[in-house]
Amino acid sequence: MCLAVVAWQSHPDYPLVLAANRDEFYRRSTRPASWWGHSVALLAGRDEEAGGTWLGVTRAGKVALLTNVRAPSERNPHAPSRGAIAVGALQTPQPAAEWLRALAPKFAAYNGFNLLVAEPGANGGGLRRLVYYTNRRRHGPRPLAPGIYGLSNAFLDTPWPKVVRAVSSFACTLARRVDPEALLALMADRRPVPDAELPSTGVPLEWERALAPIQIRAHGYGTRSTTVITVRRDGVVNFLERSFDPDAPDSYRDRHFEFTVDGIPAPRVGFSGARKAG
Repeated sequence: MCLAVVAWQSHPDYPLVLAANRDEFYRRSTRPASWWGHSVALLAGRDEEAGGTWLGVTRAGKVALLTNVRAPSERNPHAPSRGAIAVGALQTPQPAAEWLRALAPKFAAYNGFNLLVAEPGANGGGLRRLVYYTNRRRHGPRPLAPGIYGLSNAFLDTPWPKVVRAVSSFACTLARRVDPEALLALMADRRPVPDAELPSTGVPLEWERALAPIQIRAHGYGTRSTTVITVRRDGVVNFLERSFDPDAPDSYRDRHFEFTVDGIPAPRVGFSGARKAG
């Protein structure tokens, strides 16, 4: 997951609205979003190489999202997969901050990551906390105040051009209405960024250019999926994933899931066929 915008407790009807792009090599095998296991308690896409996820939601209403920190000089090729962290955050019965503090010493072995966890209060119910954590700073897990946030492959709200552009468009879209199709459209923005505005993250200039748009289309690498999650105050969760064909990235398939937190025992699922974006 490489770019996410989140509205937390800032809309009268939706305590959480999230739109996120997952950027990855086209050759990496990925399973689209589905309910995991016999208990179907976890809804997420799956990285089939390492078995983890980048974004998921549980029937209890917990949401976890993970992005990598782009730091090529610090990358350890033998580090464990970061996708397991998102799965652990979704499955633990502990409060997110408590779980993160307990495991902080182990997280030093991972390459850099950011984690956002939205969780319900005690005994279920509505969302109560949004926690941010990165293993590349010492401040530990941090609860976030109501607001709109942007997260890419640096720390939370680092003003990369794609983050600034996405947050601005996201805020304007939500001011009109919560429209998943409009959120998908803003996350499909491929406008380039002038060289003078590019961040310097340790990759060659041509890669800085390729990675700068909101939606990425580079040689062998790009935005593999866009996910929009909304959690309504009455507990209805909508999860819409648009997966792009790695062999034809302008073609995509939508998968839609809707359920009520701690309510409907089986998800209502709708799928749309592959079609040309445009």
